[in-house]
Amino acid sequence: MSSHPRVRVAGPLMTFAPGFVENLVSRGYRPGSAAEQVRLMSEVSRWLAERSLGAGDLTVVEVEQFAAERRASDCSRLRSVRGLSPLLDYLRGLGVAPLPAPTAPSTPGEVLVESYSAYLLEQRGLAPSSVRNYVGVARDFLSDRERVNGELALTELDMTAVSEFVLRESQRCSVGSAKCMVTRLRVFLRFLHVAGKIKQALAGAVPSVASWRLASLVKALDARSVARLRASCDRRTRVGRRDFAILTLLSRLGLRAGEVAALRFSDLDWRAGEVMIRGKGSRLERLPLLADVGETLAAWLSRGRHRCGSVFVFTRQRAPHGGLSSGAISQIVRRACQRAGLPMVGAHRLRHTAATEMLRAGGSLAEVGQVLRHRGRDVTSIYAKVDRLALAAVVQPWPGGAA
Repeated sequence: MSSHPRVRVAGPLMTFAPGFVENLVSRGYRPGSAAEQVRLMSEVSRWLAERSLGAGDLTVVEVEQFAAERRASDCSRLRSVRGLSPLLDYLRGLGVAPLPAPTAPSTPGEVLVESYSAYLLEQRGLAPSSVRNYVGVARDFLSDRERVNGELALTELDMTAVSEFVLRESQRCSVGSAKCMVTRLRVFLRFLHVAGKIKQALAGAVPSVASWRLASLVKALDARSVARLRASCDRRTRVGRRDFAILTLLSRLGLRAGEVAALRFSDLDWRAGEVMIRGKGSRLERLPLLADVGETLAAWLSRGRHRCGSVFVFTRQRAPHGGLSSGAISQIVRRACQRAGLPMVGAHRLRHTAATEMLRAGGSLAEVGQVLRHRGRDVTSIYAKVDRLALAAVVQPWPGGAA
């Protein structure tokens, strides 16, 4: 019989209990939470023993049956399959419990989407996050075909149908979203043509979205608003120290949300005063680790972050203490806006803010482009008109107007 300081495990899972306890500790579970998970392991082991089953019999069907019986018995703790995730992840990682069988696509549209996803990953080399965005547009397009025609009917697809889809989608999204949508639709239509699903090359039939480059001003927060955002973080708490460090990275270094989420311990070079950024296209680039940024990171790492086995700098506060997603980083910014009484903005607004502050401090566009790691000067040129005070100084009076 294997044991935990508070729980004993008997039955087919007994031999895996010590390793499971170590796994929970490495993932940041506190003693009480770890004991709760081991108690659940003990109940699962007893349930398997009563049915003469072993760890290798923990299939999706058996797991759902165990959870259903707990709900039927009015058990108040860990009644769902999700509550079994730590145990199942551990046993599946050891190769003991079987992995869930992948769901086979059941419709022609799903088969096509699966093939398209594999094409983007294997042949185009896109990142999984980018694949999700491209596949999302493909699903929308195929669903629209089925809604309009009652079936995919790809052999009947023509330029008119493509234009009508773009028009319908563009009417319910912003200009920026519409531009992304037509770009992803062109890629999907090229795939359909290469795969022999459509006879015509219809990528060129996708209309462009009217948008004049550099026509609008960059939206950025002023220094006072950024100060209010950071001040809204209660640095007496773990969450406050983490959120303060994240807001500082976003507003001082102009990082993207995904770059903050991807930051690892190995990326911090304290001696050289540099930080490695994992940017778009799997590029690795170094930025100076500014003094105030380093101080906020040190405060989070020494007095905020839970001890766990995660390689990421920023982690969840609740176990398991894994890394954050880019969506979680943006949510941290939105919660700070709510606390500070500011209009809701996303993490990318702080990237624009960092660029405008650099320009107002005397930096050049070339320097801004280096810090933001833009691939071309044309991307940075949008910041050429962010300083309205500087622009006002060079504006000439209207001919014939009042002096």
